[in-house]
Amino acid sequence: MFKKILIANRGEIAVRVIRACREMGIASASVHSEADACAPHALEADETYLIGPPQAALSYLNGKEIIAVAARCGAGAIHPGYGLLSENHLFAGACAEAGITFIGPSAGAIASMGIKTRARSIMQEEGIPVVPGSGPLETPEEALAFASGIGYPVMVKASAGGGGIGMEAVEGPESMEKAFNKCRARAGAAFASREVYLEKYIESPRHIEVQVFADGQDNVVHLGERECSIQRRHQKLIEEAPSPLVDREMRQRMGADAVRAARAIGYVGAGTVEFLAGGDGKYYFLEMNTRLQVEHPVTEMVTGADLVVEQIRVAAGLPLSWRQEEIKLEGHAVECRVYAEDPENFRPSTGEITALEFPSPALPAGESVRVDSGIRVGYRVTPYYDSLLAKVIVRAGSRESALKLMLKVLDRAVIEGVKTNLPLLGKVLSHPNFHSGIISTDFINSSILRSQ
Repeated sequence: MFKKILIANRGEIAVRVIRACREMGIASASVHSEADACAPHALEADETYLIGPPQAALSYLNGKEIIAVAARCGAGAIHPGYGLLSENHLFAGACAEAGITFIGPSAGAIASMGIKTRARSIMQEEGIPVVPGSGPLETPEEALAFASGIGYPVMVKASAGGGGIGMEAVEGPESMEKAFNKCRARAGAAFASREVYLEKYIESPRHIEVQVFADGQDNVVHLGERECSIQRRHQKLIEEAPSPLVDREMRQRMGADAVRAARAIGYVGAGTVEFLAGGDGKYYFLEMNTRLQVEHPVTEMVTGADLVVEQIRVAAGLPLSWRQEEIKLEGHAVECRVYAEDPENFRPSTGEITALEFPSPALPAGESVRVDSGIRVGYRVTPYYDSLLAKVIVRAGSRESALKLMLKVLDRAVIEGVKTNLPLLGKVLSHPNFHSGIISTDFINSSILRSQ
């Protein structure tokens, strides 16, 4: 087992990994930018190292310097968290070359899923249904020709994209050129690759993902699904497990396809296979995230598994802790992402946190509340990083009980000094259609914003 792990990330996920290390008796080292010198992840680690100025490109994305810090401090492994360098196959490869374990899949597995057009081809070869779409396209004229064949609406998507970045919906040929060029420009800026492709736009789909886990000893399992349909600007806002749409038969089919996808690329570690689904039981492969997901806590709450501890165990060469038949889903869990943003227009909000409290109500047996946070009173929210402040996760015996509990927790939450999306979360959780499970990826626009 590793004696020391360096966490190449920041915010709540870095704190989450630090606490897993502490539980396992492993020393933790964090890195921080000048803007994060007093952030919780810098203060809670056993050691912390200044990595650069506030800009992420010069600090948290400086893979060469991060590996150098890991070598200097004697870390045997690097945990990348999510985002930043977590799906950078060059960084994973550089860790291996430096003799430092990358806690995640191999560079080859990351690369095979990182380019979406390549990932689609692999899934098609495995017989896993994919959304109808194209290969890489170079010009708006090529996009127009392909779209005329599959019909509008379509999505222009960045081949190297992720996190909802580099996606443009196109309703008809008159808006193709603008959307195509905009998507290419955003893809180049965000992912250093201007390659884009087209997918058929599936109207009002559900976004459902399956958590997979594999070790290096040919064991691959899935830990059920998560419903991630509540999104704004293609980014998730509320997640839950299990999905109110998925029954046992559909769970078995989706789980088997997700396991087959992981096996196809020799996957090791925690990963997520994402699908778009309709109400007819049909689903289509969307992408595979070769890392831990932001919403992993809801899976932990209903399975009892600690996914971060398991990542570390598997990276150290140990076999999976569970067999497929041992994984059971019990109860219902919901996660809400609390962002520093204006709830009316989603613009990021900055400033100093002057008050922070997530008081929990008295809980009956079988219910629990968890808050994963990367902030504290006195912490300054800057414009340099993602605006996620905290994740509130609850578990109860039923979906109805879990939603009631979440509303109680959010109603008592206090965050002052910046604007937050707490009012928006309350509106979604209180909406009758959400309670009935009548949701889709356009729920925020169709059911919340249009009613304001």
